[in-house]
Amino acid sequence: MSSKVQAIILAGGQGTRLRPYTAVIPKPLMPVGEHPICEIIIRQLKDAELTNIVISTGHLAGLIEAYFGNGRKWGVNITYVTEDKPLGTAGALKLVRNMDEDCLIINGDVLTDLDFKAALTYHRRRKALATITVKERIVKTDFGVIAMNADGELVDYIEKPEHKSFVSIGVYLLSRQCRSYIETDENIGMPELVLRLKDKGKKVCCFPTKALWLDLGRIDDFMASQDFFEKHKNKFLKIPKRSRS
Repeated sequence: MSSKVQAIILAGGQGTRLRPYTAVIPKPLMPVGEHPICEIIIRQLKDAELTNIVISTGHLAGLIEAYFGNGRKWGVNITYVTEDKPLGTAGALKLVRNMDEDCLIINGDVLTDLDFKAALTYHRRRKALATITVKERIVKTDFGVIAMNADGELVDYIEKPEHKSFVSIGVYLLSRQCRSYIETDENIGMPELVLRLKDKGKKVCCFPTKALWLDLGRIDDFMASQDFFEKHKNKFLKIPKRSRS
């Protein structure tokens, strides 16, 4: 993969939905299996030849920097930007100096076996300013859904319907020009940024994937992810083969 691609890990959130754990441990250092979330992400980026990594920190930033240092242990180069105040998932990008032509941005509380190289190739081939990685989800309703008219007469009755929709999995490809659409010190999320780009007539694409995806932002999801990760560990991480004696 081209060296002109930065990976930016968004790790500045307060982790409020994971309290009380995140009162003393920043969310990116919460363990999944034997490794912190952010370490798994870094190892995946290294496997995809994305070795120029920026970690955007905020809450308990010192612990994150102390753990990962300059990244040499994992064969990558890590630098840091720190939010003095919350800037949102997109606002923090304004802090990154000398941003490369293309960047892969990943939320620090998601795990996926997404093919990063394929996503980047798609982004470049479509000549998009921004690309959102998306996955189809089926949302089941636990109740029968009633449709009626203004006179209270039944129109339809659907028992426990399912709705299909595409959701963001927290991985984005952005071209450097995107920074010019973010104001200095602006608190803006990634959804607001990509909609702003679209409203300005810029090309924003979606990259559909069937990759595994774990959102670890809530306690229930975090706990449920432990067994899932162990069962599919070889898909999330390259496991070195043991040499025969």
